[in-house]
Amino acid sequence: MTTDNVDIRSIRSRRTLAQNAWRTLKSAPLSAIFGMAVILIYVLCAIFAPLIAPYGEAEIVGKAYGHASWQNLFGLDQIGRDVFSRVIYGARNTMGIAFLTVCISFTLGGIFGIYAAVTRGILDQVLSRVVDIFMSIPVLIFALMLLAMAGKSVWNLIFILAVLDSTRVFRLARNTALSVAVQDFVEAARLRGEGLRWVVLREIVPNILPPLIAEFGLRFSFVFLTIAALSFLGVGIQPPTADWGSMVAESKTLITFGRPQPLIPAAAIALLTVAVNFVVDWFLHKTSGLRDE
Repeated sequence: MTTDNVDIRSIRSRRTLAQNAWRTLKSAPLSAIFGMAVILIYVLCAIFAPLIAPYGEAEIVGKAYGHASWQNLFGLDQIGRDVFSRVIYGARNTMGIAFLTVCISFTLGGIFGIYAAVTRGILDQVLSRVVDIFMSIPVLIFALMLLAMAGKSVWNLIFILAVLDSTRVFRLARNTALSVAVQDFVEAARLRGEGLRWVVLREIVPNILPPLIAEFGLRFSFVFLTIAALSFLGVGIQPPTADWGSMVAESKTLITFGRPQPLIPAAAIALLTVAVNFVVDWFLHKTSGLRDE
């Protein structure tokens, strides 16, 4: 086989993948399209925050609690910072920290969960019982206690939430991998003499990937809301870093005066959560093999 033939086949396969992806997107319901559009806008705001925001993240541009104007679309906060700029920067901080936390939690929970399901034995029992203990304690209360002991820093927040959230990932990865590990094609691979790594990467992981991807979206929503709640309580992302949860806490007294500042970051939190759930619901329906009647 010549190099030209390989290149042609590679180009054709890429075109086929692109065409299949486009057909899948065209068949998506309106709710999923709306969710993907919202997520895309949020991601662009997070990446290009310095270019989109008219002012700096902590720049004081006027008097405290200034009203909305053409220069300050959402008004000013309690020390005169532009609320619109801080909402834009909040997308970068809140979403970035949540995404990094979920990536770490899936790495920990996924590896240990799949390994426990494949090997079983005493390690599986020990890890499962430890996970049961952690899951019996509400995440928000546990995180508050650990952050009070470890200190209020971004890296402590990421590490603590990643460890706590990895218990949920461990449970899902273990259960789904366990149901695949007992299938005939996995036993056939073992009888052929395939190693543990080959069986996991070639037989188990591809078959449990759809529920794990869907769970990634759900875990992102939960972690995202947890970070916002912790910031609202004063133990999450610390000022002057812009964060939607702390922005709601800082301006909550304005609700009594009919000012919209607290509702803007709260709406940003709610909109992203709804958008992610729309996309996850569609993805689960698509990968489940069910058809709309």
